[in-house]
Amino acid sequence: MIDQHVIQQCQQGDQSAFRSIVNSYQRLVFSIALRMLCDEDSAKDAVQATFIKVWQSIRSYNVKYKFQTWVYTIVVRICLDQLKKSNRLDPMPEDEARFAEYADDVSPQRQLENAELVSVIKTLTNRLSPKQRMVFTLIYLENLESSEVQQITGMNADQVKSNLSLAKKYIKEQLKLLGYE
Repeated sequence: MIDQHVIQQCQQGDQSAFRSIVNSYQRLVFSIALRMLCDEDSAKDAVQATFIKVWQSIRSYNVKYKFQTWVYTIVVRICLDQLKKSNRLDPMPEDEARFAEYADDVSPQRQLENAELVSVIKTLTNRLSPKQRMVFTLIYLENLESSEVQQITGMNADQVKSNLSLAKKYIKEQLKLLGYE
């Protein structure tokens, strides 16, 4: 990841240092945005907005926090704003079709391959509320600790725990309906 010297260079307006930040975090930011927004074009827009915000706000970055957590916070808030503006919680069409196909097939002999299961879970997470999806994504898909999720989202421990619990419950129930134990 990025060392403190590069951050200081960015705070002084060094664009080449900022380019190294973009190169280091671009995949991570895109991954989070795509998982939260479930739309490639929207995710690309969120990535661009994230790095614009990072550039504009880097002088106010507080070194007592991990830089990665600070970047996570920015991308998550931008994604939440996009979700609120669009009020779009529909799954991607190809995932919806795949979900419907497997929901109709109750045969216990039918086993989904990992790629198909990921698609089903992605569809299910897409039906969660934005807060539940955000917490689920950060903890289970990005492997962040609850304390980091609290910093990123501004939620307290109980709110993170509650949203995660509701998300897990919903996904487990839906997977059982699809024949998974």
